[in-house]
Order: sequence, then C-alpha cells, then structure tokens
Amino acid sequence: MTLGSRGDVQPFIALGCALKSDGHDVAVSTAANFTDMIEKAGLRSAPVSVDMQAELEGSVLMEGMRSVRGLIRAWRLSQDLMQTQLQDVWDVAHREHPDVIVYHPKAFSAVYAARSLGIMAMPVYLQPAYTLTGAFPNPIYPWRRSGLLTRRLNRAFLWLTRLGYSSLLRKWFAKRQDVPSKSSIDVLTGYHPAGNPVPRFHAFSQHLVPSPDDYGIHERTTGYWFVDPDDTWQPPADLEAFLSAGPAPVYVGFGSMPSQDARALTRDVVAALDMAGQRGIIATGWSGLSGGDLPPQHFALESAPHSWLFPRCAAVVHHGGAGSTHEGLRWGRPTVICPVFGDQPFWGYVVARLGAGPRPVKQKKITGQVLADRIIQALDPAIASAAEDIGSLLRAEGGARQAADLITEIARDQQTAD
Repeated sequence: MTLGSRGDVQPFIALGCALKSDGHDVAVSTAANFTDMIEKAGLRSAPVSVDMQAELEGSVLMEGMRSVRGLIRAWRLSQDLMQTQLQDVWDVAHREHPDVIVYHPKAFSAVYAARSLGIMAMPVYLQPAYTLTGAFPNPIYPWRRSGLLTRRLNRAFLWLTRLGYSSLLRKWFAKRQDVPSKSSIDVLTGYHPAGNPVPRFHAFSQHLVPSPDDYGIHERTTGYWFVDPDDTWQPPADLEAFLSAGPAPVYVGFGSMPSQDARALTRDVVAALDMAGQRGIIATGWSGLSGGDLPPQHFALESAPHSWLFPRCAAVVHHGGAGSTHEGLRWGRPTVICPVFGDQPFWGYVVARLGAGPRPVKQKKITGQVLADRIIQALDPAIASAAEDIGSLLRAEGGARQAADLITEIARDQQTAD
C-alpha cells in the first residue's frame, strides 16, 4: 500500500515482482492511474479512489510553494483528501484481506486495518527520515552537519510527524464506528498481532546512506527497490534516431516538480546545454519543462523508462527525488541535482559528498550559466569514474530481493505459529 507520485509507487512494484517470483499473490494498492504499470508488471492492482498527487498538482501546489497563504490553502485541501485516503486504505485492506501489509507511511491507516484483520503491517521508508538517530540530521532539515543536538532535533521531527498523524486519525475516528479499539498505534513502527516488533524497511542504498550504529535491530536497510529493465520496451523511432545521430546526450527532467515559469526554465536549460557543448534530452511531462520549438541538437521527451534511457545518457540532471537519484546512479551516470523542496536537497548533498556530481543548485536559482557550469563539472572524468563505481555497488545490492526474502521468511514463520 503506497500513495504519491511514481517515485512512491515504483519501488513497491519492484518488491511485488520479487514476492510474486516466490509464489506469493501480490496486490499493489495506490492511485488508479498506476494500474497499467502495476498490471504490466504482472501484479494485481487494488486502487484507491483519490490520487492526491494529481489533486494537488498544478496551480494549488505552485501556490503553496510561492506564499504562506498558498501553503495554507494546499494544507486545507490535503486534509480533506487525507480523510478520503484514510478510508480508502481501510476499505481496500478489508476487501483484499491479505496475510501481510507492506506500507508507505503515507498510507498510515494500514496499521489500523492490519489490527482489525489480525495481520502484520510492515512500514517502508524511501528516505532516512523516520528512524531516530544521532548520526545525521533529518533529510528535511536545511543543514547537513550533525552536532550535539542532532538526536534531539530528530526526535522533535518524529514527535511532530506523529502529532500530525494523530490529528488526522482523530478526525477519521470520529466518522467511523467500525474501527475497533481506537487507541493509538505507532504508525511509524508497524503492527504485529502478537505485539512483537516487525522489520522496518529502509529502501535506499547503504552506499548512499550507511546505516548508523544507533539503529535498532529491526531496522533493515536493504538497498533501493529497483524495477528490472523492460526488455520488451521499444523506443519511438524519432528518439532512437536522435540517440544514434550523435554522442550520448545529457538528460534533463524534474519529475513531478512544477516550475513557476516553464518557458523560462526551458530556455535556461537549453542555454546551459549549448554553453556546455552537449546534446540534450529534455523531459516534459509533469515537470513543467516545455518541449516546443527546441533546436535540433535537443530532443523533447514525454516519457521513457529511466532504466532504458539513463544508460544511454552522458549525465542526468533532475530534481533529486530518491527514485531518480538512485536510478541515475544505478547506471553510473554523473548526476546534477536541482532540488525544489523536501528531501531533495539532502540527496543533492549525498551525490556531491560521494563525488558522483557537483554540489546541487536549487531549481529556482538556475540560470543558463549556472547550470552549464554544473553540467561541465559533472562530465569531469573523475566524477564520471566515481559515478560508475557507485553504480556497480548499487546494482549488486538487490534491495527488493533482500526485502522479499525477509518477508517470505516472516510469513512462513507466522503460518507455522498459526
């Protein structure tokens, strides 16, 4: 069970494929617009009714990024949507009646559904933000250096997170009479019907974020859950022709992050590529980049599997989501991160610290010259070599397989106990 953008969904599809190969019947529950992706992977789709990403996309999200008033409006809208999603998660779980639920924290009513069904619910974290540690600051914080107060500040973040969950749950409980025992469950630690601890999966690479010494024994950093490349996917003829017509291009795309002025940002990206002497693939889609009237040395791309495209690129420029960061480094691509908000600056810091890319530049700070400088730095042989080395490590981790093996073992032990 997961909610959000493609980066929140695709890792769960990867886990589902690994579990299916072990003989499990797997359903992936998320917004209905991911049904085709789920079913193409050979899994069942159990959709919820609301796509929060789509509901908040566009003008509402942009307004929330620009002003306090807009942020308040986006927050109010999200409250109503969250109430619907809380109920959706509950309804889907009871309709599917699974033996185990593996859930993203955004689908946090999953723990209450698990308690009602008498089954386990295991949380998954795609960012190192939801487990107490003193080794590094929470990725949401704007600073990167740890210090004496790091653990206390991280504890404060977790307290605020739980407080937010509790507020939403109280509103939901007030409308529901079928939720037994409305006492609080820690939605960040999962649920076991016997009260035993369950594993908490950290689905990111230890080579990017090493597991701290103060993590508990139930914290499992598995490596990122990558979807296997689709060998049957065929590129459009014009994309294939573009790639064949010259040296490997630089990919530029900002995922689901909208820009304030798509045309201006696109002009800056084109100027940067030209100043760096690079051909470019400019991804449009949700990112707010414009694909119209590009010069012939650049190609406008609506969509293509990153696992197919990134190995054919010289470098990648993106917003720094956990999925895009891992995927680019998976194929050994030098990476330029242009964060917008959330954990994206953190991943930019990680990439720069590892020497796999230059220091990040915020999307709103992009100019042609600034981005050109970053691209030129990224293509330096030393950075390219570091990215290749990290790619070899990430490809060997097998994160989805590690998680699936553990889930299979736990489910088998549970069946034996029953």
